[in-house]
Amino acid sequence: MKEFRGEALRWEWRDGVVEVTMDRGPLNEIGTAMLADLERFAGAIRGLVPVTSACIITSARPGGFCAGADLKELYHGAQPLPPKKRASGVRAFLKRIHKVLNAVDEAPFITFAAVHGLCMGGGLELALACDQIVADKMARFGFPELRLGLIPGFGGIPRLRRDVGNSFIRDLLFTGRTVKAESAHQAGLVSHLAGEGYALQVARSMAQQVKKFDTGTCAAAKKFVKPIPRAELNKEIELFCKLFDRAVVMENLRRFVESDEPMKHLPVAAQSK
Repeated sequence: MKEFRGEALRWEWRDGVVEVTMDRGPLNEIGTAMLADLERFAGAIRGLVPVTSACIITSARPGGFCAGADLKELYHGAQPLPPKKRASGVRAFLKRIHKVLNAVDEAPFITFAAVHGLCMGGGLELALACDQIVADKMARFGFPELRLGLIPGFGGIPRLRRDVGNSFIRDLLFTGRTVKAESAHQAGLVSHLAGEGYALQVARSMAQQVKKFDTGTCAAAKKFVKPIPRAELNKEIELFCKLFDRAVVMENLRRFVESDEPMKHLPVAAQSK
């Protein structure tokens, strides 16, 4: 399938490059609609492989790449249920998103995340599944999950540990601060910095460079240098579910959902680097 237009995203294949564009308000939150469309893309990867050298995942929303999980949907879906039922439902969702991100992670073509604006929580985890992150110099990255009483649940910590140093991970996770693109580049999270408004253009240029190389060689090199940390990913799911099965999490989610703060995706007391 070379073209698709869903409820939350669309993709188009053009001359060896497939471009996936998230476009769901307010800021591409990953809930059932976005997950369903991402699953459609993951299912299309095998058919795209023979004719595809590169993939770019980007956002059409002016505010940024992705604000993370759809916390409103998570809260309203879990709130009426008894704790054990809540955990089982969350586990099923996490297994679905992990399957999708693993498919992106191990796709035989080279993948780029073209990031602008906010890239938070689950959005950062989606970007981390890509081979390279190209970031607008005004982009901001963060994992605010601890203020909800949770950890990142879409594979963030294992993939960060694969790519960057532990001191940067602890800073990002324990402080909840947002990190500017330049600091993320210095830490090795971001592969390439782009001028404001040019992340997608730079990613497209890099994709054209990838097209010059043999696809089989690229696939072999990627498999060698980028192993998927499957054991740690499974442990992450279990820890997330254990933490989720607590009253404090539901209370924190309630406060988030009921808040009318315009920048509530950002940690209240966090300082930006």
